[in-house]
Amino acid sequence: MLKKILIGLLIILVIIQVIRPGKNLSDDQTNNIALKYPVSGEVKELLRVACDDCHSNKTAYPWYVNIQPVAWFLDHHVQEGKRELNFSTFLQLPIAVQNHKFDEIIEMVEKKEMPLESYTFFGLHQEANLNDQQRELLINWAKQQMTTLKKEYPADSLKMKRRSNPEG
Repeated sequence: MLKKILIGLLIILVIIQVIRPGKNLSDDQTNNIALKYPVSGEVKELLRVACDDCHSNKTAYPWYVNIQPVAWFLDHHVQEGKRELNFSTFLQLPIAVQNHKFDEIIEMVEKKEMPLESYTFFGLHQEANLNDQQRELLINWAKQQMTTLKKEYPADSLKMKRRSNPEG
């Protein structure tokens, strides 16, 4: 009985290898954050190695993306990351949302919630393991962008509008 179960699992593993999610390789940078906000070489490199795989339109995929169900997990991770923050489409967001996203960057990096532990687990993506100095660099960059926005826009335009309750 155990032999039949193992053979069945092996057959399923072989079959799922042909069901592959699309890859995040469009690299459309039409509304990239760097087109409006200054990004130093150091910050650009940190964003590239620690953020862009899940937060841009161009993911550098590791070799194990060719193994199912790992590819499905990674695809879900990338899609979720882009939904939360996509540096490639950042300028499409309303100015208040852009300001809020900078605030979220500060919070997530300060709390060491980003990059995710799962991204650097088992020694993967070692370059994404940010040290305190690198974290401070990203935090200061995001704070600087918020300061610039405060100088350029009226305060009320930088506040997120509360959604009205549809039930009245």
